[in-house]
Amino acid sequence: MNFVPRSLSGRLLALSALTTLVALAFAAVAIGYVLERFVIQSLDQQLDAQAAMLARAVRDDGTLDPSRIVNLPEFESTGQGWGWRVVGPRGRWMGGDPIQEEHLPDLAPPPRDRPLWIEHRPAPGEGRTPRGEHVHTRAQVVSTPEGEVTVVVGGPRRLAMAPLREAMVPLLGSLAILGVLLALASVVQLRYGLRPLRALQASVADVRAGRVRHVPSDQPLELAPLAAELNALVDQNEAQLAHARRHVANLAHGLKTPLAALSVKLAEGGHDPDGELRAMVANIDERVRHHLGRARAAAPGGEQKGHTSLTPAIDGLIAVMKGVHAERAIAVTGEIAPRLVIAADAQDVDEMLGNLLDNAWRHARSTVRVAATSTGRYVQVVIEDDGCGLSPAASQQALVPGRRLDERGDGHGFGLPITQELAELNGGTLSLDKAQLGGLRVALTLPGSQAGE
Repeated sequence: MNFVPRSLSGRLLALSALTTLVALAFAAVAIGYVLERFVIQSLDQQLDAQAAMLARAVRDDGTLDPSRIVNLPEFESTGQGWGWRVVGPRGRWMGGDPIQEEHLPDLAPPPRDRPLWIEHRPAPGEGRTPRGEHVHTRAQVVSTPEGEVTVVVGGPRRLAMAPLREAMVPLLGSLAILGVLLALASVVQLRYGLRPLRALQASVADVRAGRVRHVPSDQPLELAPLAAELNALVDQNEAQLAHARRHVANLAHGLKTPLAALSVKLAEGGHDPDGELRAMVANIDERVRHHLGRARAAAPGGEQKGHTSLTPAIDGLIAVMKGVHAERAIAVTGEIAPRLVIAADAQDVDEMLGNLLDNAWRHARSTVRVAATSTGRYVQVVIEDDGCGLSPAASQQALVPGRRLDERGDGHGFGLPITQELAELNGGTLSLDKAQLGGLRVALTLPGSQAGE
């Protein structure tokens, strides 16, 4: 299972959240450690003061002088966790609460060449009272001529932990609020930081729809090379298409003249008494004219790309169909949304819609429905009839060039394939399905244009 988000914003947000959590956790641990050292240091100062007084009460013979013992107020009472113990070669002395050490540091003996006794710096440790209360201890070694005397002083650890807990609660709350604010800042930063990408996406869509020719070059430093590459790709694609169109145009023009001469020869001297050969020549000439029209089409994203208002185009074609198929009483229904403009040349639009309307008129029994709506950046034209329709397999065959499913009439089986080709050339699609009227439903989807708005 892949846990990495697919979007850039998701990845950046996840990375920001992870680093923020790690940073806040580190801050909580570091600040907690500093606070603990601060409160423990306060307790250590009290314990070190008591240990220093006990060390000075040690006689040269390693015994403890009771007259020199001075207890701090905390050590006067028992049951509070304060206590001390002095252990030497001549005996053991205790005051306050007894201390049971759980962990004492290794106390190195003082140098032998020092006179009388010498105090070592106290070292921390941990212990318990007989009642099980945790105590924090400080221990040191006092060197005497009779041997080493160990002084251990302890105080209740709760005195250090209570203020630490009181400080940590607002600290953790503050860190949590800081984390929420950082998360909100990351979201705002990502929305603002990724705005140029969304603008670049809209610019590419404008190029694809033919509203502009190039992506704006005024981009952030990180996106400027990408914009330059996109513009170079558009220019290269346009140059290649122009070369291909010139090649097709030259080929079509080269065939047009011999076809015209052949048609004239067939009309002379009775070479084609039944007109079959001339019909074939006319069909070839129609295909040549079709490819000449494709050669005149503008490159995708070029400034010459046409913009065709849909309502006048459909109204004109319906009027033509009523004249061409005057012998058939076909009723036309449907609704076309107003002010729809297609980003395609008017000749291409007329050829596509003309082929679809002609097929619908020839196969309809009594009704043809035409509807057009806007679906985001695209315009969809749906043409339905109440004829026999096509099965899914037959619908696929109908889009094969030259494949005729109905041998009636004078068609050549190129209408739907040519329409599909033109739709794809203009950035659209063509689909066939069963109509609610019972016949064929043809959906032509083409890029919309804002030229008419």
